[in-house]
Amino acid sequence: MKVAVIGATGFVGKAILRELLDRDHMVLGIARHPEKLGFRHPGLAMRAGDVFNTDQMVTLLKGQEAVISAYNPGWTNPNIYKEYIEGAKCIQEEVKKADIKRLIVVGGAGGLEIAPGKQLVDQPEFPAQFRDGASAARDYLEILKAEQELEWTFFSPAILMNPTTSGKRKGIYRTGLDQPVFDKDGKSVLSVEDLAVAIVDELEQPKHIRQRFTAAY
Repeated sequence: MKVAVIGATGFVGKAILRELLDRDHMVLGIARHPEKLGFRHPGLAMRAGDVFNTDQMVTLLKGQEAVISAYNPGWTNPNIYKEYIEGAKCIQEEVKKADIKRLIVVGGAGGLEIAPGKQLVDQPEFPAQFRDGASAARDYLEILKAEQELEWTFFSPAILMNPTTSGKRKGIYRTGLDQPVFDKDGKSVLSVEDLAVAIVDELEQPKHIRQRFTAAY
């Protein structure tokens, strides 16, 4: 497939790029600073793009069959909540204006329910430095649920998904919907490499159209 990845130079975006390329998809990587990617591939075209520049983004996206958004304004951005919501909404509209039906959004684990009516991001032990970004992804999902034109999927990573839990592709995972997936030790863990496997599996064999899903070991 011809697939565009927004946020292609980030921690998650880069892993998704590699997984797509390993499966012989033709990939368009879009990032604010594409030169930061650090590798080349014959199946990859990297382009500079600003999600707030609608005309630019629609021009870039035209002709693609699907879009995977790993957009993140930056965890240290003091305006991350506002910029994530606005940027994600821009991407949603740009995908439609480019006549693309399939959109997969990589959100956060913060909106997963750890008990009836209780979400992870609202718990006092949730790391403060990630709260605004996680809250933005949680709240954007509620906006996305009203979208009827796109065949969208929203992915929430495992609770533990960071550089210290990554570095290995097992190629296996278990999925859930609105609650975290826990292993026998009560942990919700997934490497970024296997997050990418779950995303590309969903792209190739859709099972969660207009749904949120999550994955962990």
